Amino acid sequence: MGHVLVLGLALASMMSLAQAQERFVVRMGVIANSAKSISQLGLNIAQKRGFLAHQGLELQLVPLPGVQHQVEALDKGLVDVSHTATPYLIENVLAGSDNVAIVGGLANPVFAILANPEIKSYAELRGKVIGLSLPVDTITIGTEMLLHKAGLQKGDYKVQTLVGTPVRVACLEQKTCDAVPVGQPDDLTLMAKGYVNLGNSLEVIPHLQFNVIATRRSWAADNRDIVMRYVRAFGAAYAYMADPAQKADVIKLISETTDAPAEIAEKIYEFYFEPPRGIMPKQAAIDMQGLKAVVEMMSRVGVLKAPAPEASHFVDLQYLQAAGFQ
Repeated sequence: MGHVLVLGLALASMMSLAQAQERFVVRMGVIANSAKSISQLGLNIAQKRGFLAHQGLELQLVPLPGVQHQVEALDKGLVDVSHTATPYLIENVLAGSDNVAIVGGLANPVFAILANPEIKSYAELRGKVIGLSLPVDTITIGTEMLLHKAGLQKGDYKVQTLVGTPVRVACLEQKTCDAVPVGQPDDLTLMAKGYVNLGNSLEVIPHLQFNVIATRRSWAADNRDIVMRYVRAFGAAYAYMADPAQKADVIKLISETTDAPAEIAEKIYEFYFEPPRGIMPKQAAIDMQGLKAVVEMMSRVGVLKAPAPEASHFVDLQYLQAAGFQ
């Protein structure tokens, strides 16, 4: 009997070890223009602080040519999960896609309008070139709302379509553009160089679910265990990010993620978390009111036809709810 017990314990131990060593590969779509974005902080923490490994996951990062291709790559089965700005997911789903948001990302981003040093006001942008993203993008819509608030209508300025912060920054620095919208750390870096901050998106969009991590409903249903591991890993990464005890390490990771100097990384941390401003999600939750705000904003400017769809149409909260994060 004793031998049987010992054998049973040994087999149980071997099975437990095998399960602990089991690794699942998840293909995640990424784009070069967002590689140094603050929106990648959650991903970098999940990787560098072992939260993905702890869940038995290994990410295979799949390079994609641009933000508008992230949901397309999901449709084609080229990736299993992908970051995506919410407007692209909304359009994609309304066109019949099986894609759905399962994890929250950057929720209330602050995009500042940075102008060349000689431009001191919105009025001085009349007849000038402004670098914007695609028309459906909340960056573009928010910038146009700011310009409209300042008295500038479409046609009062020229638009150059530039997808991705790095190309917009380059356009500004090369003086091909007179003003561009940028997030952190680029706004702080450009201001330190003498560029003028005319205003920011919080003036017109105080509440937003800017981006999410999406997958295919069918893939998630067939791989529920993997999805739950993925959700738990990102929930742990965002909790780590918001933990005051980890402040020094998170500042270091912000600097590594964005290539920002330590002093700018510290300013970003303090702005985001002291006090918390809801810019980053709490344990990977999806801000449903923020997602509703995106839908309403897209409808208001005519990107979506009335009636506006329900925000719940674009998410599957069961995995976050099962993890206790939503």
